[in-house]
Amino acid sequence: MGFSETYTAKLVTADEAVKIVKSGDTVHMGLFCGVVYDLDQALAKRVDELNDVTILTTLNPNAEAPAVVTADPTTKHFRYHTTQFSAMERQLNKEGKAWYVPVQFREIPKYWQQEVDIDVAMLQVTPMDKHGYFNLGPQVADEPAVLKKAKTVIVEVNAKMPLTNGTYGHTLHISDVDWIVQGSNRELPTLSAKGATDADKKIAGHIVSRIRNGSTLQLGIGGIPNFVGSMIADSDIKDLSVHSEMFVDAFLKLYQAGKITGNKKLDPGKMVWTFAMGSKELYEFVDGNSIHLCCPVEYVNDIQTIATLDNMVSINSCLELDLFGQVNSESDGFQHIGGNGGQLDFVLGAYASKGGQSFLCTPSVRTGKNGVKTSQIKAVLSAGSIITVPRQVVHNVVTEYGIANLKGKSTWQRAEALISIAHPDFQEELIQGAEKMGIWKNSSKIQ
Repeated sequence: MGFSETYTAKLVTADEAVKIVKSGDTVHMGLFCGVVYDLDQALAKRVDELNDVTILTTLNPNAEAPAVVTADPTTKHFRYHTTQFSAMERQLNKEGKAWYVPVQFREIPKYWQQEVDIDVAMLQVTPMDKHGYFNLGPQVADEPAVLKKAKTVIVEVNAKMPLTNGTYGHTLHISDVDWIVQGSNRELPTLSAKGATDADKKIAGHIVSRIRNGSTLQLGIGGIPNFVGSMIADSDIKDLSVHSEMFVDAFLKLYQAGKITGNKKLDPGKMVWTFAMGSKELYEFVDGNSIHLCCPVEYVNDIQTIATLDNMVSINSCLELDLFGQVNSESDGFQHIGGNGGQLDFVLGAYASKGGQSFLCTPSVRTGKNGVKTSQIKAVLSAGSIITVPRQVVHNVVTEYGIANLKGKSTWQRAEALISIAHPDFQEELIQGAEKMGIWKNSSKIQ
């Protein structure tokens, strides 16, 4: 039987495909731009027939909640689990309709293989090529491990899914697919970075002044990393490479500005990443473009892989940190905000690189809805705060007031360095806190 005949034999409606799901199953519904839509709608119709079904995803970037969640507001039939948090998933969590799965991103393929039983895997893919292969689109990440573990694999074909190149894991052969659903060809969800504040611009300026020609960049999610990329595009820095968990619009700007040459030891001439999220123009840029390598996360985020790249620069945002240097990038007290992603992977890998640097960025203060300002650098972390990056591995912390390098410093030296980049209105309060904690010397001073 040829590929076309096999395709026809496996082609079913979404309603028919989801009949395979039974009570007690664990169903992975795809990740990033590959989260299924038609299959989600079809599964939601079966809400009263099913119980105790666990829904998994790595991150769902869509603005609207999944149909399986809205169809089951009491979560008696479907339990929604995610290893990262989009804005939509954050809201569901506040409503008690979504739960977070803590992961170390580079390890997540092993979790699926070793720790979790996956009964059904669903994902959006490109149309099949003449050789019988579907392409996973601009997200590989942990999906190959999901597909390998799943007892049943269902693909939802989206003609608007960009085709990406990779080393392995970015394609799926029809022989490994159980059912094929022709999707409704929805546009991919886009992600727009917020406009940069004055503090963001100053933070970016501090970082850009430290970046050398020939560096390899990793940019995390958020306004600050994106603005750093934009500022580099307008600078004299040149001969850059890309090795980043997430591929964002700032990299496109850098490429258009002629800053990216890819002259690095590993994967020369290629931009390496594990998923892309951004504008429609970004998706058009990666579609069929041979300079891109969309690779599994266990390769992209591997600490030794990152360490191989000389002058590796990792730039990520955080939410708060304390005077010990412990960094929280996940929660506002007990309220979960977002997943840790690969932040720790790149903090460790960048510092292990020859000439490498990692930067964790935050404005010095946050202004609440009531207009009250609070310091993002605290004597001690707020109750319920999650430690995303432990103090012993933090390299550079950046606010609009400067950069604090914490490597090789004692507890009082760390406190002194961090207070020096805190907002002046809170420095005296922080000094008092440090004194109570026994990490302030009488001779300490703010530079």
